[in-house]
Amino acid sequence: MKERVTIREVAKEANVSIATVSKALNDVDVVKPKTKEKVIAAAKKLHYTPNLMGKNLKAKRTKMIGFYTHTIIGPYFSTLIEAIVKEAEKHHYGVNVIISSDKQVLTSHLLGNMVDGFIGFEDLIDDEALSTIQSERINAVFMDRQINDRSISSIVFASRKAGRLATKELIAKGHQKIGFLPGHPGVYDSDERYLGYIQAMRAAELTVNDTWIIPGLFEEKASFENIDHYLKTTDKKDWPTAWIAGNDLSAIGVIKAVEANNLQVPTDFSVIGFDDIELLRYFKPRVTTVQNPIRTQGKEAVIELLALIAGDKAGENKILDCRLIRGETTTAVELQK
Repeated sequence: MKERVTIREVAKEANVSIATVSKALNDVDVVKPKTKEKVIAAAKKLHYTPNLMGKNLKAKRTKMIGFYTHTIIGPYFSTLIEAIVKEAEKHHYGVNVIISSDKQVLTSHLLGNMVDGFIGFEDLIDDEALSTIQSERINAVFMDRQINDRSISSIVFASRKAGRLATKELIAKGHQKIGFLPGHPGVYDSDERYLGYIQAMRAAELTVNDTWIIPGLFEEKASFENIDHYLKTTDKKDWPTAWIAGNDLSAIGVIKAVEANNLQVPTDFSVIGFDDIELLRYFKPRVTTVQNPIRTQGKEAVIELLALIAGDKAGENKILDCRLIRGETTTAVELQK
């Protein structure tokens, strides 16, 4: 039996995006006439028939919400997904987890009306997909992006404040040479934490040395390798006295790199992370961290999304506050070697 032609194949034949195919076939005005003709011609050539089941689902609830992410690796994602699923089940909803870095796959899934709404991240939704989400009034909650739209909300961490909080804690302990390990460039929490660090350093009239900004990529391995290389290739007189890592996994990588070079935390370096992940309960020394309420973020995202689906409210941006958790990895600079 011949398989049904998909909207993805039509998009490939017409050399346009999946979102453009959907708009063209649904007669949305934003598509140029020539593009619409090209899409219709491709659909006819391939004998494409729209997914009527998906269209019918628009009129009724699927009782499913989507969680779209490029990865589920790491304690942040495992904790977040657990919280999302737990809260969704309370409301008799299932969660469809889609793991892909292909933005077209996610757009296709959305337009197939397989879920009543979705929770996701900015790096998976480009401007065209966002335009489609807005025009189609797809209910969404972003975890790392603030948008003003009736059908879209956001539940984000106060990451810039967190960056300032971590930096001020070290400055209060006498540190003036403070390094930073950002996560992935362009990622909301990474960028915001870094901006908070810069703001606090400037407010204290302290110099930010470019050689102290070392990629950590939110990973233990990358942080270990990059700090290990730095310590082996940089003169000790040029070292900072403290490191702020992009998250707790990165902080663990920094600590292990310091110890691998016969140095100690906090005797030789103070270290601060972000998130307060469960793993810190079993790691020594106990990492000083800025706590982000991950479980609350997951729970609130579901509650917010279901309210949007029910039409009970318009989209809004919510910021979850943070707090410093003092551990054993920071000390006054005069107590360091």
